[in-house]
Amino acid sequence: ISVLFLTLLLLFLALFPGAFDCCMKISHEIPKGILRRVERFEIQKADGLCHLEAVILHIKGKKFCVNPWNRKVKKMMRKMKHKIHRSKSHVRKQRRTRMTKQKEQKQ
Repeated sequence: ISVLFLTLLLLFLALFPGAFDCCMKISHEIPKGILRRVERFEIQKADGLCHLEAVILHIKGKKFCVNPWNRKVKKMMRKMKHKIHRSKSHVRKQRRTRMTKQKEQKQ
């Protein structure tokens, strides 16, 4: 019986590698100091293998599971999305300007 159980467990892990990577508990309060150091975040939906809605914060290789409805977390997520959007448009603008200057120099 134990060999059958072990075989089934290994099969399950092979078919669903992220099954044990879900947040099982979430923090409802999170210090501002941690929110300032967030490198990236993921949103975990309560469907499929994970049965809990959460925001997964990545800070220096560590993961923190927090309440997605927390006001501080929502604010941090908006800031990060805005920062990413701004930085991408800024890069495009710089590249366009550089290309225009190169064309002017050739003429």
